[in-house]
Amino acid sequence: MSRTAPALTLGIEEEYLLVDAETLELVNAPKALIEECQGAMQGQVSPEFLQCQIEVGTKVCKDITAARDELKRLRSTVARCAKRHGMAPIAASCHPFADWKQQTHTDKSRYNELEQALAGVARRLLICGMHIHVGVESPALRIDLMNQLSYFLPHLLAMSASSPFWLGQDTGLASYRLTVFDNLPRTGLPPQLNSWAEFERMTGALVDLGIIEDSSKIWWDLRPSSRFPTIETRICDVPTKLEHTLTIAALTQCFTRMLWRLAARNQRWRLYSNVLIGENRWRAQRYGLNEGMIDFGQREIVPFEVLAEEMCELLQEDAAALDCEAEVEGVLNLVRNGNSADHQRAVYKERIAAGDTGDEATRAVVRYLIDAFHDGL
Repeated sequence: MSRTAPALTLGIEEEYLLVDAETLELVNAPKALIEECQGAMQGQVSPEFLQCQIEVGTKVCKDITAARDELKRLRSTVARCAKRHGMAPIAASCHPFADWKQQTHTDKSRYNELEQALAGVARRLLICGMHIHVGVESPALRIDLMNQLSYFLPHLLAMSASSPFWLGQDTGLASYRLTVFDNLPRTGLPPQLNSWAEFERMTGALVDLGIIEDSSKIWWDLRPSSRFPTIETRICDVPTKLEHTLTIAALTQCFTRMLWRLAARNQRWRLYSNVLIGENRWRAQRYGLNEGMIDFGQREIVPFEVLAEEMCELLQEDAAALDCEAEVEGVLNLVRNGNSADHQRAVYKERIAAGDTGDEATRAVVRYLIDAFHDGL
């Protein structure tokens, strides 16, 4: 393997929900809003499956500084355009009180086909996510790094969790989004793959049978991108705050470089079965940052505060090489202060303690999400 590090460029995609600025309920994006956003962002914004959603994607970024500038511009533009239409974007994977049965999907051939193929499962997809692309040119290296990177997926989910509420109720989960998404086929943790050829044979069989048109319909938590020479991390909820997105993106980029660094020294991260990784995935989905994760080497549950310190130490060399030390160290603040799910619950509990009804409290959560969207902009 070459000792010259791959470029490890970054790309970030975020999906937002659109709410009425007064009623705080979900609203469909009017055609004029989409056209205004597309004119301002030139191909970096698009409608999503539901008409109340909008998606943005950064350009290929050489480092986290460029990604920060891109994402600030994209978030600011969506917020500015939405405001002119009496709307506001929120970055949360589930709306705290909306009813999925009242939403309509976007009338595009891609989404019409998706709704037809997935039937009732598709109609519940009132969820948003965040995807992180890390550039790795070599297909063989993509597969090798992907196998090892799976270990860290639950940790990224725990940090990003932003969907504790569904239909006005606290679900008890930090990421309810994943329970909805996991109902789709071809989701969950990726299988351990021996080679790029095996991945192509696997996906090719489904394409040849007419089940999927291409590998973009492989919705694993982590996959080789169907469009770009990247590893695409898909497990994350969409973080509410810009800084949390940047910390998670920087960690993903650094984990990838760390694994490449090991490979260049004829070493590797130990591979664990999906049964074991799946336990941590569930812990992240259920508890977020609050009950720790299993360290399979030590055979014990480790508090996330300790894991955050270990991440900073483990990735110190990589963060320096990628010039993202501040963003990686941001994991300490994220864990100390809580993720979006923690903040949403804190707002809800505060309003209930002040005498609000459950409906009033969930609306206060939406107001918090509108305000927090602008943090760092």
